[in-house]
Amino acid sequence: MDFELTEEQKLTRQTVREFAEKEIAPRAREFDETQEFPRDVMRKLGDMGMLGVVFPPEYGGAGLKVMDYALIIEELARVDGSIGLSVAAHNSLCSNHIFMAGTEEQKRRFLVPLARGEKIGAWSLTEPTAGSDASGTRSTAVRDGHDWVLNGSKTFATHGSVCDVAVVFAVTDKGGRKHGISAFILEKGMKGFRPGRKEDKMGCRASDTAEIVMEDCRVSDSHRLGREGQGFIDALRILDGGRIGIGALAVGIAQGAFEQAVSYARTRRQFDQPIAGFQAVQWMLADSAVEIHAARLLVQRAAFLKDTGQEVTRAASMAKLYASETAVRVANRAVQIHGGYGYVKEYPVERAYRDAKICTIGEGTSEIQRLVIARQLLGETPERAS
Repeated sequence: MDFELTEEQKLTRQTVREFAEKEIAPRAREFDETQEFPRDVMRKLGDMGMLGVVFPPEYGGAGLKVMDYALIIEELARVDGSIGLSVAAHNSLCSNHIFMAGTEEQKRRFLVPLARGEKIGAWSLTEPTAGSDASGTRSTAVRDGHDWVLNGSKTFATHGSVCDVAVVFAVTDKGGRKHGISAFILEKGMKGFRPGRKEDKMGCRASDTAEIVMEDCRVSDSHRLGREGQGFIDALRILDGGRIGIGALAVGIAQGAFEQAVSYARTRRQFDQPIAGFQAVQWMLADSAVEIHAARLLVQRAAFLKDTGQEVTRAASMAKLYASETAVRVANRAVQIHGGYGYVKEYPVERAYRDAKICTIGEGTSEIQRLVIARQLLGETPERAS
């Protein structure tokens, strides 16, 4: 087994780290406080190819591997979980669904500007009454000649109020259950398609999260994404890749909080010595270092399996589960090491503590990941493990 990154991957990681330190870190607290979507930063990331990481150049992408993608998300999240989350959602959800299930015309029309960063994408599966049980979708799409008429609302959609393109899910066959849900591509400005309430979140506050509302939204059949009734099944495939991204996001948040804790422990003096000299602090740092390293290996293993075309459902869930819970533990320790200063916004660990929690919820809660892993171990199909 080769655990060494290629020279190209090292260069990618260094390039993103330098950008993040220069362009994002100085403004991270501002982004958090204002909750404004950082369009200028996203535009620059698009110019760098970071909004179309794994897609081929003919579709506007950078043509890199999933391993590169994981490195990129980690480096962005190391300084700001909001930016990392937005880049992850844009790449692995909306854009990736169009890449995996779209027609050639759909890829040319929608994926190319998304991958170039010219447009921002949203992917909306969750509804007020359909969270972990996404198969309980109630939004409907009724065929009317060559068109579909969509009605319903979505919630917790990343980029819901700022997107130019959104992939949404609606029931097209009420008797089909999981095989009766289809996906559709909606565009900003369409009649009957609008953003709803923007959420005021605990963490990752600059990554826009909002409702999506469809009120007699009429679209042609050319906007249906994938086979009719196949939307939910395709969503499970999309979430496999998405969970690798959330795992990388969690590793990045944890790494950033850990580095802050190490730096603080070396400089903060109590009882006539740096607090790094106290065993209680050393053990917290040691536990964090071990867990981050293990989480990173799980994420990179899942990325490797994805890059080599192997089954990735269980590996992605393992990576997402362990990395997300690691991020919460590491951020908690970082705040504890900072003491009272860890509880004030002047220190980045306060924000990391809030940002980390979404990793245990988004794209499948920790409980859902355990369910997926267990059912995979017991020989059940990914579809049944939903």
